[in-house]
Amino acid sequence: MDIIWILVAFGFGYLAKQVKLPPLVGYLAAGFILHTLGFKPDSSLEVIASFGVTLLLFTIGLKLNIRTLFKNEVWLGASVHMGLIVLITTLNCLILGGVGIAHFTGLDWQGAALIGFAVSFSSTVFAVKLLEDRGELRVRHGQVAIGILIIQDIAAVVFVSLTAGHTPSLWALTLLLLPLARPIFNRLLEQSGHGELLPLAGFFFAFSAGFLFEVVGLEAHLGALVIGALLSNHGKSTELAKSLLGFKDLFLIAFFLSIGFTALPSADMLVAALIMAIALPVKALLLFLWLSFLKLRSRTSFLAALSLANYSEFGLIVCSVSVANGLLPKEWLVVMALAVAMSFVFASLVNVRAHELHSKWCTFIKYFERDQRLADDSFSKPEKADLLIVGMGRIGTGTFDRLKQKSEYHLCGIDVDSDLVAKHNNQGRRVIKADAEDPDFWTHIDLKPIKMIMLAIPNYLDILEISKQLDKAGYQGKKAGIARYLDEEKALMDAGVDVIFNFYQKAGIGFADQSIHLIND
Repeated sequence: MDIIWILVAFGFGYLAKQVKLPPLVGYLAAGFILHTLGFKPDSSLEVIASFGVTLLLFTIGLKLNIRTLFKNEVWLGASVHMGLIVLITTLNCLILGGVGIAHFTGLDWQGAALIGFAVSFSSTVFAVKLLEDRGELRVRHGQVAIGILIIQDIAAVVFVSLTAGHTPSLWALTLLLLPLARPIFNRLLEQSGHGELLPLAGFFFAFSAGFLFEVVGLEAHLGALVIGALLSNHGKSTELAKSLLGFKDLFLIAFFLSIGFTALPSADMLVAALIMAIALPVKALLLFLWLSFLKLRSRTSFLAALSLANYSEFGLIVCSVSVANGLLPKEWLVVMALAVAMSFVFASLVNVRAHELHSKWCTFIKYFERDQRLADDSFSKPEKADLLIVGMGRIGTGTFDRLKQKSEYHLCGIDVDSDLVAKHNNQGRRVIKADAEDPDFWTHIDLKPIKMIMLAIPNYLDILEISKQLDKAGYQGKKAGIARYLDEEKALMDAGVDVIFNFYQKAGIGFADQSIHLIND
């Protein structure tokens, strides 16, 4: 049966990709198809799905800036938005019940409020997967979205713990001492090398922390997130996250398949789920308006709201616990599973075109932007620079240092990570904080003196988006980008990138050039 899961998941994932949808939409469809055909999941599917979620939260922790959670736009943005969704959904459920819509009839205010609470969450798994695929986990709207998701997840963990009667033990207080063990964790990670022991170290940290949290009565996935955050400042945290990427993505396929196995729906359940799915644009609109009111730039509010325009697996857990305690009819678990699946399809469709939609509606969206800006939403200008390097990771840093030695050009680096920008400036490199995919950035600087812009970003889709923004801003200089594969190289050439460095191909050329002198001397 496991073979059948793999074949069907691949087939539907492949079809989804051919129609420009994320493969995970195909995995959702595969789960429902397998369930409809009478296949039953065994315990291994649930175990693998749990592994995927644990690794996902661990890798989120590795990229998490804890200070983000204490910003008003995150904790206040999450809590007030959740409250609004609960209130509006409660009223809607009671009204729909009053007019006789199936499954809404018979709901009291408590049951309606529980449904509102369930739909107030957005899917951490789904949103992070979308942001990760677009390389936007560290950009401003990505950080805001991740922060809001974590606040929501904490609220869900508290609810499940209280409702299920699993109050954390007093031993949970000892977890506050975990930061004292950070030197030990760092040493273990440092000595794990770069081979197969490194991802195994990631499994060790994620699952041992999950087990420890579970022992003291807390959610295991919360433990994975916490231990990841404790390791986030280590120099190998990025390498560790990359080493786990394949495992995480593979295990998460089981998570999306498992949603389809929740239950078989009836026609009236589909209608109830569709009504809930229709409310998704309202959910996104409320978050956009609220984040804009909290002084976020309209672009940041818009992209963050689209990232969270879905329902969550935690909504399924809330419904499951509520059903188990007799607070909701059992049919609502199926309705919620359908609504979650529909929300993933909706969110996939809008997020594939997120930047395109922002460009199209930019003028209208800006009406909701407040005059006062937060410090994190401001950007510097590359004054007196004639060569820009976008993306100051390892490739960008190496490029910057090499050009500084070999050319007379005035260099300036650009990156979205404020901590990384500060580090580079402390090391003597001139780097400014800005989001190169933000059209406002390019339209507010003088592009005429800039002879070339080098896009040292690993995700070629980001390079395509930046190239598009540069063309709209009227940039006349040269553009250089990097690619990993031939199809990416062709896409960049078609987009007007003048020079493309395929670092898998050129690595061999550089190795040969640097080594041949040994036999020629």
